[in-house]
Amino acid sequence: MIDLRNLREHTEKVSSQLQTRGVLKETIDELVATDSALREAISARDEARAQINDLSREVGRLSRQGEAEAAAEVRERSRQLGESLKGMEATVSQLSERRDAIWLVLPNIPAHDAPIGEDESANRVVRYWSPGGGHQDPADFTLPNFAAPQLVPHWEIGANLGILDLERAGKISGSMFAMFRGKGAKLLRSLTNFALDAHADAYEEIRPPTLVRRETMMATGHLPKFAEEAYAIERDDLYAIPTAEVPLTSLGRDEIIPEAELPLRFTAYTSCFRREAGAAGRDTRGLLRLHEFDKVELLIYCVPDDATAMHFDILSRAEQLIQRLGLVYRVLDLCTGDLGQSSARTFDLEVYSPGTGKWLEVSSVSWFGDYQARRANIRYRPGTGGGPEFVNTLNGSALAWPRIFATLLEMGHQEDGRVLLPPELASYFGAEALEG
Repeated sequence: MIDLRNLREHTEKVSSQLQTRGVLKETIDELVATDSALREAISARDEARAQINDLSREVGRLSRQGEAEAAAEVRERSRQLGESLKGMEATVSQLSERRDAIWLVLPNIPAHDAPIGEDESANRVVRYWSPGGGHQDPADFTLPNFAAPQLVPHWEIGANLGILDLERAGKISGSMFAMFRGKGAKLLRSLTNFALDAHADAYEEIRPPTLVRRETMMATGHLPKFAEEAYAIERDDLYAIPTAEVPLTSLGRDEIIPEAELPLRFTAYTSCFRREAGAAGRDTRGLLRLHEFDKVELLIYCVPDDATAMHFDILSRAEQLIQRLGLVYRVLDLCTGDLGQSSARTFDLEVYSPGTGKWLEVSSVSWFGDYQARRANIRYRPGTGGGPEFVNTLNGSALAWPRIFATLLEMGHQEDGRVLLPPELASYFGAEALEG
């Protein structure tokens, strides 16, 4: 959630920033007005409560002094005020619900250096990288010349090798599910071990629960706004996680962390579940868009002054993995209109799939400021003293596997049907190539 005190003190500035994210000025004005009315209602309620307490003490004093008639008069005033208090409580509850209905779905304030734009067309390409050319300026980049076997889509390669069985996955679970068989399953496991080992130097590995409570989903901003995207188990009020970001963010929920322990860095391998509502017919063939997929996530709690360095640490780790896998990729700086709800700044990593001719997002590396920490009440106690303050949270995929798996098949595809693996991955897999 955004800081309401900041909104109150800098209403015009915050309103202008949120409008770059597509929020209507009328919505912000309504939040400001409702927040003001709520604070006035709370003040009136608290004053009434204090008066009732004072009257109660007065009744006791008069009773002890034997002034029964006067005590009865004061008791009646207290009763009448108590009836008024019920209405005040109802008003506070109604205004609180109205405020939260806006506040909980309001997006984060964008970072000052996030590109301004209405949609993905305004995203800025920061750089490209290719195995032969290294980092390249966007103005100078051209795609490599791919060999004919690399232009075969991954679903054909996987089927020919017997490692990708989309037909039976559909029979078992429906469309947009995948089944990896034999060496395909082993390759997926190899990718996971490859990534977890790469992060073991600085990130604590966690295996969190896959099902989480409603408040855990709310902490990251996935609820209430994106309820239609979530797989819900209504009987138990649990949700299948859409990303390990959800349980990892809540590790410190309602806790106060000593500043000396920060930054805290976590990595987790989990399955992820997304309904992909509204995605019918859009990039749904093969492994491009799935309801269930595996991913290795990175997440950090830190003090605000360390946030930029932590953001680029996650980004660098994700880039290094893609480079070690020998895939062509680019880094996008997302504009304000394309940022996720909770993010203040996001860099997307997209690999190029020669078999589909598409750039495929494989990681979003985001800084959330204190937006998620406010929702989850994650604070730290400054080493210099003073009251607790909210941490900053950051996260990124390093990496999400379906599109990486797909692009590896295409990039390594040979004329004889084999798929050569990058040397570092081959050492985990135990062979240099996938063969039928």
